[in-house]
Amino acid sequence: MKQKWIETENQNEYNRVMALYNPEKQFSERGYQYIAGIDEAGRGPLAGPLVVAGVILPLEAFLPQLNDSKKLTVNQREKLYDEIYNTAVAVTYAIISVEEIDRMNILQATLQGMSQVAAALEPKVQAVMIDGPRGPQLPVPTQCIVGGDGLSASIAAASIVAKVVRDRLMIQLDQEFPAYGFAQHKGYGTKQHMSAIEHFGACPIHRRSFEPIKSKFSKEGAL
Repeated sequence: MKQKWIETENQNEYNRVMALYNPEKQFSERGYQYIAGIDEAGRGPLAGPLVVAGVILPLEAFLPQLNDSKKLTVNQREKLYDEIYNTAVAVTYAIISVEEIDRMNILQATLQGMSQVAAALEPKVQAVMIDGPRGPQLPVPTQCIVGGDGLSASIAAASIVAKVVRDRLMIQLDQEFPAYGFAQHKGYGTKQHMSAIEHFGACPIHRRSFEPIKSKFSKEGAL
């Protein structure tokens, strides 16, 4: 399959995707086999849960168009999501509720989700790469990579899984709270979303610890 794709498509794209395995190769050269990438989706929105995903890929498994989920279309993400599940050694994710986010704050909720994912992966991870400048304390070697979803294959795969899972959840929540347009903006602070909050107030999946919900909630009570 790999050779056929190279012969019929773009060699540069193949090289780009395979270069994403450079961080994994560094761990592999140190003797680690099960190397996980961990990323999240939903740190910034005003509403909805946080989703943290972890993926262990076979070293140098070729997934055409693999990239940071933010650089992909919806259709590309959905296709890669299926390919990741069909190819990966292990995939798992954790859903962190709005209540947990408000109780802990978004940073601690993210770190807790990363710890949960690292512990849940089977086979047990031997090394972990995390997107961003900070990660939780884990019992295995851990590397934090700023912009890792565009630099590491396994982190890119985790970013896609987290994004697809969260988008699907927000589309479901849109049916429960149709006034806010969650299926379109996924809880981010768009003009449409802010207008709906002004008109209807906050709903149960809005994050009370996030502005401007926090100020409005403290002034007006249960919006």
